[in-house]
Formats: sequence, C-alpha cells, structure tokens
Amino acid sequence: MRATGACLSKGFWGRSIDEFKRLSNVAFKLEGIKGASGPLVLHDFHNRDSIESCKTLSDRDIGGYSQAALDWVPHSISGLEPIEGPGYARFHGTISTELPITKHDIQRSGYAAWRTLDKKPTLFGKMLFNIDMYTYLALRIRSDGRSYLVNVQTESVVPTDLHQHRLFAKRPGEWETVLIKWNDFVRTNHGFVVEPQTEMLRQKVRTLGIGLTDRIPGPFNLYIERIWATNNMSEGDIVATPATKFKEGQLKNKQGRNINWSDK
Repeated sequence: MRATGACLSKGFWGRSIDEFKRLSNVAFKLEGIKGASGPLVLHDFHNRDSIESCKTLSDRDIGGYSQAALDWVPHSISGLEPIEGPGYARFHGTISTELPITKHDIQRSGYAAWRTLDKKPTLFGKMLFNIDMYTYLALRIRSDGRSYLVNVQTESVVPTDLHQHRLFAKRPGEWETVLIKWNDFVRTNHGFVVEPQTEMLRQKVRTLGIGLTDRIPGPFNLYIERIWATNNMSEGDIVATPATKFKEGQLKNKQGRNINWSDK
C-alpha cells in the first residue's frame, strides 16, 4: 500500500509522536485505574496561533446579519499597554434578528458561536479527548453578562447532536472560573432538546465551544483564557449565592417549553 502525502508529512508524524507520548504517559501513570493525576487542558488561548485552531459561526452563514469574531489579546497588566506573553481570546460581535430578505424559508436568526476545529488524524487514528475520569468542565472567562451556552460535540452517531449547558457568569466584567458538571449537560439537536436523553460519550469528545442564542439584538463581548477538565472543585471561584434558583434558558423541548437551568 502506498502512503499518501498527508501521512508522510512532518505534521502527521509529529502529531503521531505527540499522541504516542500522551498515551504512554496515561499508561505509565495508570490513570485508567487510579483516576486522573491532574487537570486536562482542552484548549487555551495563551498563544497567538491558538485562534487558528478555532472557527466562528453565525446566522450570517445562512444569509443573516449577525457578526462574530474571535481575536487573540496579548496579556496586559493593570490596564497598561499590552505585552507579549500568555494571552486570551475575545469573542465579540453583534446579534441581529433581522431575517434575510432573499431567503423566505429562514424563519429565525440571531445567533453567533465559536468552536475548536476537529483534531487532525494521527497514526493512532482521530485525536479525541477522554474526559471520563473528570467531574467538571472548567472555564476561565470574563463575561458581559449575556446568556451564553457551552457546546460540547462528541463522536456521536448523530453528527449534529450537541451537549449544551448555560455558562453562568456570577461576576460580569471580572475574570472568574466557572465549573460545570459534565453530567449536567443536555443533549440537543439544532437548538432543541433531544428525547430521550442519552449520556454524553465522554471518552470521545471532538470539539468545544461557546455560543450566544438569546436573540437579543446588540453587541456582545466575552473573554476566554482557557478551558479544561478537572476534579478539583476548589479551582472554581467561591461566590456567596442564595439558595439554588432556576433560570429559563433558550433551549426548548419538543413541547415548546423552555429548559430551566440551575445556576448553582
């Protein structure tokens, strides 16, 4: 059998070596038996090229007028001039609910999102994240207070399925770490909750991202420093909150009722 150009490229073998090292490290530490030895970074925006492994989406793709961008921001200290170093991403743009004039079949618009790209193949097959040993998804963010959704895509039988959860920012305008239990994600398809619910395929996570579907016209602005899986609850910010309360989200079930999220 003749090897293809992609397989002979330095990138392919470099990725394969990195994957071999990762798998060997997991086996050496016996993480499958003892459990995770530490947090697992799923994506960070510390370097400028981290933006290139992500893509933005919006209703503009179907003729709408919302705009979305994902920019890299160099690290800055106390509002001084930006300096090169560990940075973060700025997800920003404008939501518009105006319908396309020339596409009469489009009945709803007003969304924007970004997600990581699929990992490129290696000698060991497609690169996927295994978060089965972790309890929480952690996100280091600075929010404008709008109702964002965290989106997780797995190697599912139905490629358009997403697992989603509200991103509850308790201190808009300030940096904070938000923890979400992996078990609390809701399986959806095209914005509607899928019944019956099935457990997330946690051994085969493909992509992660954040979307805004609140359909409130106007600008949005969200900063993201990194996303990781963890078992350490203390990594999240401790914020005094009242008793557990529920907030209505944008997701709906087949009966048309909105899904209520717990913000605790």
